Amino acid sequence: MKKHFLYLIACTFLLISCTEKKKEEKLTEYQRWHTVTLSFEGPETSEKADDNPFLNYRLNVEFTNGDKTYEVRGFYAADGDAAESSAEKGKIWQVRFSPSEMGEWSYSATLQHGDSIALSNDKLQGEEISITNAMGKFNVVASDKKSPDFRGKGRLVNSKGYFRFQDSGEYWIKGGADSPENLLGYEDFDGTYRMQSSESKGEAKTNEQLHRYAPHLEDWNNGDPTWKEGKGKALIGALNYLSSKGMNVAYFLTLNILGDGKDVWPYADPDDFTRFDVSKLEQWEIVFNHMQAKGILLHMVLQETENETMLDKGDTGSMRQLYLRELMARFGHHLAMNFNLGEENGYAEFTPVSQNDAQRRAMTSFLKKIDPYNHPVLLHTHSHEPARANILDSIVGFKDLDGISLQVDKREGAAEVVETWKTKASKAGHEWMITMDEIGMWHTGARSDSLDGNHDSLRRYVLWGTLLSGAAGVEWYFGANNTYHDLNAEDWRSRDRLWEITKHALDFFQENLPYWEMQAQHSLINSKEAYCYRKEGEVYAVYLPEKGNYSIDLSETEGDFTVSWFDPLNGGSLQPGSVLKLKGGSKIDFGTPPGDKEQDWIVLIKR
Repeated sequence: MKKHFLYLIACTFLLISCTEKKKEEKLTEYQRWHTVTLSFEGPETSEKADDNPFLNYRLNVEFTNGDKTYEVRGFYAADGDAAESSAEKGKIWQVRFSPSEMGEWSYSATLQHGDSIALSNDKLQGEEISITNAMGKFNVVASDKKSPDFRGKGRLVNSKGYFRFQDSGEYWIKGGADSPENLLGYEDFDGTYRMQSSESKGEAKTNEQLHRYAPHLEDWNNGDPTWKEGKGKALIGALNYLSSKGMNVAYFLTLNILGDGKDVWPYADPDDFTRFDVSKLEQWEIVFNHMQAKGILLHMVLQETENETMLDKGDTGSMRQLYLRELMARFGHHLAMNFNLGEENGYAEFTPVSQNDAQRRAMTSFLKKIDPYNHPVLLHTHSHEPARANILDSIVGFKDLDGISLQVDKREGAAEVVETWKTKASKAGHEWMITMDEIGMWHTGARSDSLDGNHDSLRRYVLWGTLLSGAAGVEWYFGANNTYHDLNAEDWRSRDRLWEITKHALDFFQENLPYWEMQAQHSLINSKEAYCYRKEGEVYAVYLPEKGNYSIDLSETEGDFTVSWFDPLNGGSLQPGSVLKLKGGSKIDFGTPPGDKEQDWIVLIKR
């Protein structure tokens, strides 16, 4: 009896100890906005398996925090370490998620198998496959990151025609590189090669050599990411350089089969659109993660004008759906990115085989449907009328399209094009984000600093002209006929001065203007060569291109205003000119600038 009593006491003590220990066990901890990657063991398979793991399996994961729920697609991850191992087979499936809220999150994962089930949203379809780690919880705490790292501020969405951090409400404006468009045609990525050099008239010429970015090896820093014993350093260094110049966006294609570079695709085989190269995509992810940490938005361009009918003849059929779902599953968790429907989308005389309006709309709506995070979706335009208007007139006002990625051939008219389409979109009842992403002419674009030291016409007509007309940012295209052009550029230092001038404009907008509440009103200035962006009665930003006698019409408002000047060539603080104050109610002169009267200046007038 005594032994039995002691046994019960021991069991009770052990039970209490186990209970207390369980209470003390902490949930796995992640930081807000940081990527949560969960791995699940499932069936052993491979990229080349007869039972296609990309098409015939579907991993769905539901994440819940209070009344917030995200449904996120997962993906086949081979051995779970494919960036390093280059594995093509394994039994690991993964999901990536960036939590928006702090506190306790729970998740529930389901892996289902069935014919082409990856194309379906029907949760009842298919056979459920047993996986490890199918349910669980984790805790999310505050991020320790600071700007420019996007993990310090959260996700960018479209708001009032501009990028805005979803939670804080802070607005953000972009500036950076449109070239090289084949950024991912890089020799250190698995399965990457150039199918053929380009010979077509009217495009940048290539040879068999992939990108190496050797001039940027010196920009790689200890602690920066690499893969496979040191690969990736030059590209990571290039992104370090771009960020160090204050640039915050890079444009890149994810599919240029049939296009100009012919060196970027996500597939294991460019002739099979149903199977993806797991190790290559994992290496892309390393680069994308670094871009986000450096404050660089992912401008993801999904196709080119030459291949926009390659998948499903332009429809959003099975192959296009599979392609978009795979990209979303692997990369949609990133905080700062926008999807671009494709370069020069739609019919023009030089590209007659193209998507039509119904196909564009279907692709746009599908992206919105499968995106848990509401990334902006933009449409890249043709460079001139009527090709541009023929396409945009039919889709302006379409609610699923957030805006346009604008191409303009003649830089002198860029500001007018932005203003025209901002006005048309507003009248159609759906305000557009317009980003100035490719400036012409096609053969020239933005030349190297050695040929165009201060980039006078770009600075005037494109940088300040479009930003002061409502553009949400500017990216620089390197042209087709320059020595360092849109396909072969290896060293972003060739445009070092251009980045500096762009950074001056971004700083001015961020520090001085409620630009998301402003509209273009160039006619307030007594010169057709000047630009004026204003919030009526509150603030006016005016670009004066050269020496002259300038005035502004303030008849629309009353009261006193301060006058400051900003140097677009050298940046820095606001400076006083010859006139310190203006009074509303009439037309009035600005006075003279504080420095070189021959150059361009920005005048800031604030109540």
